[in-house]
Amino acid sequence: MEHGTIVFRTSEGTKSRFSEKAPVALETDGTLNDGALVWSVIVHGHAATINQTSELLNTVTLPLHPWESGRKDRFMRLVPETITGRSFTPLQASTHPQGARAPDE
Repeated sequence: MEHGTIVFRTSEGTKSRFSEKAPVALETDGTLNDGALVWSVIVHGHAATINQTSELLNTVTLPLHPWESGRKDRFMRLVPETITGRSFTPLQASTHPQGARAPDE
C-alpha cells in the first residue's frame, strides 16, 4: 500500500497486457489463527503502469517480494474504487456432510 493505492510488481506478458486505466479486480485471501479464521478481500479499480521516475524511485523501496522467479520490472498502481470482503470460520473436516470436501482438500 502506498498513499491509499496498491502497488505491485509484475513481468511483461499476458497478464499485464491490459490497456492503461482499464478496470481490474484484485483478490487476496488468507487465514488467521492457524486457519481458525479465513478472510477474502476483492478490490475493484483501475490500474496503470508507474512510469514517472520520481514515482518509480518511491516504489522500489516498498517491500514488494515476488513469489516466483524471473524479472518483475513492471511496477503497477491500482487505485481502489470499491473494496469488499468477508471473513468466516471454516468447517472442520468432521462436520462436513457425507461426500462434501473442505475448500482446500
